[in-house]
Amino acid sequence: HSFRRNRMGLVGGIMLLLALITAVFAPYIAPYDPKEVVRVTIDDIYARPSADHWIGTDDAGKDVLTNFIFGSRVSLIVGFFASFISIVIGGTVGIVSGFYGGRVENILMRFTDIMLVIPDFPLIVLLVALTKPSLFNIILVIGLLGWTGSARLVRSQTIAVKNRKFVLRARAIGAGNWHIIRYHIFPLVLPLIVVNTV
Repeated sequence: HSFRRNRMGLVGGIMLLLALITAVFAPYIAPYDPKEVVRVTIDDIYARPSADHWIGTDDAGKDVLTNFIFGSRVSLIVGFFASFISIVIGGTVGIVSGFYGGRVENILMRFTDIMLVIPDFPLIVLLVALTKPSLFNIILVIGLLGWTGSARLVRSQTIAVKNRKFVLRARAIGAGNWHIIRYHIFPLVLPLIVVNTV
């Protein structure tokens, strides 16, 4: 109900839904096949918008709208899987450091600080250039470099949660660390991880 009142949130949700539908049904929505070999004349290059090409053509004479639709599919694939990797790494580092504290926390947080000061974009470009160019490598590199913000937020939330009464009661009746993390800490920090990553 509150989401409906937030017009910006509603507009953003609709745009995200449209982008998702466009990416999933790209082969049926796009007016042309991006892999199709076409004979190009000088008039086809950088052509203006027309009935055949709604937003014109590019330097290869290909339909820009088709490229945009199929490009959104690639962007969503990269974003989804890279975010999943970031969630796993950031959530693990944040929960472990916040829950155990002490030397474990110091080591993990110092490593996180080092990763935070490294500029992401130049490093991503460098790593992708050094490895074999592929969609998998792009996803892996972005995922491995995008977890630091989540880790710090999750650590703070974990520290707050582990001192709550229900966690202290669970520890008092003999619950182990893994049980507490799995059933008491993780369910409460998961929404924070997902929201921050999105």
